[in-house]
Amino acid sequence: MVSDVFAGQYHSVFKGQGMEFQEVREYYPGDDIRSIDWNVTARAGHPFIKKFTEERELTVMLLVDISASHVFGGTTQLKKDLAAEIAAVLAFSAIQNSDRVGLILFSDEVELYVAPRKGAAHVLRVIREVLYFKPKRKGTNMTPALDFLNHVMPRKCVTFVIGDFLDQGFERSLSITARRHDLTSVIIGDRREREWPAAGLVQWQDAETGRSFLVDTGSAATRRELTKAQTARRENLLQTLRSAGVDTVEVYAGEPYEREFIKFFRMRERRLRV
Repeated sequence: MVSDVFAGQYHSVFKGQGMEFQEVREYYPGDDIRSIDWNVTARAGHPFIKKFTEERELTVMLLVDISASHVFGGTTQLKKDLAAEIAAVLAFSAIQNSDRVGLILFSDEVELYVAPRKGAAHVLRVIREVLYFKPKRKGTNMTPALDFLNHVMPRKCVTFVIGDFLDQGFERSLSITARRHDLTSVIIGDRREREWPAAGLVQWQDAETGRSFLVDTGSAATRRELTKAQTARRENLLQTLRSAGVDTVEVYAGEPYEREFIKFFRMRERRLRV
């Protein structure tokens, strides 16, 4: 999948900045006068030039939600397994682009940080951590993960936040992170969260809080209210992401996701051309 679908699309939209400012130094005869930093020259009283270095590689950070709500699946795949597969596809696409890949696993706190590096062996470690890491906590709080990213990555990087976004109050940290980094949200869902079967009385338990309650799924009115609440939550989330300037890809457990990512890559490519 990486070779046939993702790598070429990824490479077309995620590229290094080319020349990046490094420092200023004194002007020497023969230097290109177009590189003179006139502000520094005016302050110092003699000419200085800006020095640039070529920056073609990117740093890609994967922020993966490992809270208990991802141990859910109404079909053949759990949400956590789809999150791991997408993290793997993005990580392998990145190293084919000669980019560095890092990882932050979070619940309601940062559970694991893997510093960005290159190479297939490193990416296999990243994927292993996503698949097999045992979280200490069950809840969801995106704010510590976003704040941690901004602390450990002072320079702009490409960031994918992968999870179901069952959280509130992260808007400010999201906006700050979106201004500092190239941020994309990958929303992991399950159709059963909006399309409830008529299964009669069902004992539910909140995977994150442990709270139990009885729901009459045999009632058409109850099913409509559940669907209405989930639809409203999704629309509010999408509006929050749009307001922060965050690109979004929505995928569902047990369903193909290639088409959604291709649409995302093509949208990014059109935006770059514009």
